[in-house]
Amino acid sequence: MRIAKSVFVRQGSNTTYGTVAIALSFFVFAYSSRFGQASILLYYALWFPLVLIDYRSSLGSYQKQLWLYAFGVFTCLSIFWSAVPSVTARAAIQYTTHIFCALVAMRTLDIRTLTRGAIAGTAIVLLYSILFGYYAYDPIDGTYSFVGAFDSKNQLGFYASLGIYFAFAAVFVLGERRIWLVGGGIAGLLSAYCLLASASATSVLTTALIVMLCVSLRVILFLSPRQRKRLFAAVAISGVILAVAGVYLGAVDLILGLFGKDSTLTGRTYLWQQGIAAAQLNPFFGVGYQAYWVQGFSEPERLWEEFFIGSRAGFHFHNTYIETAVETGLVGVFLLASILLTAFVGHINRFLRDDRNDESYVLLGVATLLLIRSFVEIDILNPYHVGSFLFYFTAGKLSMRARVPKADPLVSYDRMEFAPPANWEPRTGR
Repeated sequence: MRIAKSVFVRQGSNTTYGTVAIALSFFVFAYSSRFGQASILLYYALWFPLVLIDYRSSLGSYQKQLWLYAFGVFTCLSIFWSAVPSVTARAAIQYTTHIFCALVAMRTLDIRTLTRGAIAGTAIVLLYSILFGYYAYDPIDGTYSFVGAFDSKNQLGFYASLGIYFAFAAVFVLGERRIWLVGGGIAGLLSAYCLLASASATSVLTTALIVMLCVSLRVILFLSPRQRKRLFAAVAISGVILAVAGVYLGAVDLILGLFGKDSTLTGRTYLWQQGIAAAQLNPFFGVGYQAYWVQGFSEPERLWEEFFIGSRAGFHFHNTYIETAVETGLVGVFLLASILLTAFVGHINRFLRDDRNDESYVLLGVATLLLIRSFVEIDILNPYHVGSFLFYFTAGKLSMRARVPKADPLVSYDRMEFAPPANWEPRTGR
């Protein structure tokens, strides 16, 4: 029996395979540290074979995707000046192949398949955490919080944020009904429970902001592309003014106080100071990709002790740009930030320009979520992480031509939303 290639690689025809592949990938990203190398091999087995099935559909034009590999290639080059070349070599290869898998997924999956897979994946991840998770004591703020099957409540909160967002997008943006309406509701409820149980201020605030953004964008859809741009510019400028005013008037401290946090963000401001000081020692190229948090080095050992990290692993500066500057210098910061800003601005442009673009509508929310979290987390900097996978998937879609939705056959010809039949002629008689 022969199986058509389209079942695996053609957008719209590979919904079943793509949904399962995304769901399993999410599970691997969440718990690869628990299940080891076998889970990573499963992740590669989901995406690499698609190149052998149909390399044209899976790879596309690499000339349009070279910019997406810029930071990954630079991490590989950092092997030559790394403080620990063996660690950098392994991590850089993992990160670059992770980019490759994300771009294969980007080429072969449409936005509906990604959303369904994300709903199923987050539901499985969170259900596993509920069944096998635990509460952990935070010695910094002196509280207990639910961390699930993770080592950090922020990671549990991130998956919960993704679950709520993709459930919202499936129903209110893509118009899912029947089984996926029910699935989105279940995933949304699981995510809401885990989000509250984790008590992650970062995740709660970013989730609220992203959902509010998507609701606001829904209103903009009723306007013409030209009117959208004007309204979006006005709202963006007003938002920046209000944000700056809120900082000076103490609104930030008030919001943090609702979550039991202070202005130091539970020690993060001190951690940022230490990171900036470390980055200044090697300002342009850094110490090498993932070559800073290495056991035996005096500075990371000191920080692990100060922040009560007994495992001496899995810690970072809680800021993507500071962490990147320490490891890959200002050059690395420029390359990574350029991709992130391109993804954000590019999908804004497509959403405002096109009459209706559900793909950019959904991916703009993902890009915004990653952009906001980049100031307090490092979601896009590590291999085998759901944040970096979605990051390159989102940015990579800009290298493809925007998919125009099918025309509504009930729309009149004078709207010019689709071409009339070749033999059609206007009436000229009385």
